[in-house]
Order: sequence, then structure tokens, then C-alpha cells
Amino acid sequence: MPLSYLPLDAHQLRIEATISLLQVHNQDIVCLHAPLALRLSMSCRPAISSHSLGRAWVHDIEPKLDQAARYGFDIEVFYEDLHYVAQALPGGPTSDNQLQAAKMIRKMCDDRSISIVCLQPFMHYEGLRDRAAHQRRLQEMILWIQLAQALGTSIISVPSTCLSAQEASGDIDLIVRDMRELAELAAPEQIQVAYESLAWGTHIDTWDQAWDVVEKVDRPNFGICLDTFNIAARVYADSAAPSRRTESAEQSMRASIKRMVDTIDVQKIVYVQVVDAELLPEPLIEGHPYYRSDQPARMSWSRNCRLFYGEYDRGAYLPIKDILGGILNGLGYRGWVSAEMFNASLVEAGPLVPEQHARRAAASWQKIVEDFGLVSTSQRHGNTSPGLASAIPPRAQL
Repeated sequence: MPLSYLPLDAHQLRIEATISLLQVHNQDIVCLHAPLALRLSMSCRPAISSHSLGRAWVHDIEPKLDQAARYGFDIEVFYEDLHYVAQALPGGPTSDNQLQAAKMIRKMCDDRSISIVCLQPFMHYEGLRDRAAHQRRLQEMILWIQLAQALGTSIISVPSTCLSAQEASGDIDLIVRDMRELAELAAPEQIQVAYESLAWGTHIDTWDQAWDVVEKVDRPNFGICLDTFNIAARVYADSAAPSRRTESAEQSMRASIKRMVDTIDVQKIVYVQVVDAELLPEPLIEGHPYYRSDQPARMSWSRNCRLFYGEYDRGAYLPIKDILGGILNGLGYRGWVSAEMFNASLVEAGPLVPEQHARRAAASWQKIVEDFGLVSTSQRHGNTSPGLASAIPPRAQL
């Protein structure tokens, strides 16, 4: 039996204005905790990852931003898109050209009244056994902080590593030290780090493990990104299994959601990603069209078969509504709800691909609004008051 959550009253929303005191190099730096400040003037706000409107090697970013604006979405800037803009500049993707590309993307978004949620993903960072490589990644993060500032966002998203165990250590103390170092590097620039567990992560592959890291890092600007697909893909689904589900999938998922509601501090949720995925007709094992010997089955499934929330007609089968209910109603989260959708359809050519995916994402967002009785704030409609029901139409529009 799926979990169900009753709609919350306004006083139940555990959202407060807080000022975070950052302890950096023994200096007190007072800064506004940006996502919490935003939540004072918003309910839930729809966003979409730039790659979810078409992959960068097939689709330029400007037409994708046109469709994001048309359908009312803010944007997660997927680094791939920024790289391709920089690559087209004279001299290629140098650091200077990447910064120029970030400024260009910000102007494109400003011209379309699109807010930039974050820059992502800063991949394969934590636990590197090669400590010289670790230092090089820290230098790269300095550039990423500059890119985030040029984009006008205060969030950088960091997924758990899926490098081999020979390359990345599972020593939790080392992982925590690495992530704390990243947070302290970002803090003076008032940048938040959003840590996310990937369902195929080498050592960190559940939200519980990611949350444990967040608690141990214990820095005001280090929080968690909850991704409904990655939560369900590890606890509920197994794309290589005969049933495409884990053993005791329903029971394990219910227990995980309850644990999440009982454990996570909503103020440490930086933002949320919501998508579903397709129930494959056959297990994703050797011989399957998406099988790759060099990557886990869950990763191959993720890259080719994610779907937007509520796309049951396309084969969506994960308990995303229950997970999102835990986040929105159980925890009382309000803030950006972003569609990070990977699918084989995103590499199809043709000018209609961005519009088709933006339209699907808008229909999905309307389902979320209806399923949870949400108010979607809209810059375009002048609505900045939080609440749980309103006659104002949802921001992402068909």
C-alpha cells in the first residue's frame, strides 16, 4: 500500500528565515542562506535541466532557453551546455572562454526572465586515492565558483562519484574531509554545495549515505539535493532484475520514505529533482540494446529511459508520487522542483525536440501541482506569495 500524506497547513511548513554564520578560516562571515530566503517568497517553483531539452552536441542552448521561457521554467545549467558555448568561441573552451560563455548564458536567461538554479554536475570529486588529482579538482572548483558567479547562481551541484573503487576510496572520513574542503572553498564566495547520491554511485548510492555525509561535513553551505529517480532507482528498482524491482521493493521504499521524513532537516535541502523512469520490457542485461559492459545497468537505464513525472502512458512505474509526497508534505519542502530527465530521445535531431520536451515537462509540472495542491509562484504573473491553493495558474503552462 503506498504512503499517503494529507496536505499541510501553512503553519506546518518548516520554512524559516535564517541567517547562516559561516566559520571560515576562523573568521565570522554572515551571509543569507539563499534557498531559504527564496522560500520566504515562493511556494514551489518549476525548473528543468538544460540537457533535458536536448543534448548539447545536437541542440544549441538558445533554442532550449526559448522553450524553457515559453513554458515557464527556470533552468539548471548542465556544464555540457556551457562547454559547447565556450568551444564555439575563438580559442576553444579555455577558462576565459568558459567564463565568457557563462556570461553569455546569463544574458540569454536574463533576456527571457529565466532564473538559473545551479551549475551542475561537478563530477568524480570525493575520495580520490590520487591526492594530486584531488588538488587539481580543487583548482577546477575555483573555476566553477567563478562560473557560478558569472551565471548568477549560488549553487553548485556535486553528485557522488561513480569512479572505480581503485580510483575512489570508500573511506567515509576521507569523503567527509574532501567535501568539507569543498564547502569551505565555496563559503567565502557565498556558494552552496548540493550533494546528491547517484543510484550507481561507487560508495555513496542512497540518500541515507548522502545525508550522513552532509551531517558529518557540518557546514552551513553544504546541503543535499534529493533526486526522486536516484532514490527510487536504488531502493525500489533494479533494471537488471527479472521483475525490474528489488526484493521487497514496496516495503523497502515505504521504510526509506519514512526514514527520510523522520531524519532529514528540510533546511538542508538545497533543491529537489523530480523524474520517473520507464519499466523496461526485458531486464537490462547483456544483449539488451542499452547494455554496456563498462557501466552499471542502473546508469545505462538512467541515461536512456528516464521520464517526466506522471508519464504513465510512456511506461513510468516508480513510486515517485510517494517519494515526492514525503518531500513536499512529510518534510514540508518548498523551493525549486526541477526536472532532470535523461532519455535517448534527447539526442534525436530536429528543431522540435526542445519544444516537445518542454511541453511534456509542463504537463508533468501541472500534474505535480494538481497532485499536491501546490501553488506555483510566477514572476510572469506577479505572484510571489506562498500558499497551498490559488486560482492563479501554474507557472509552467501548456
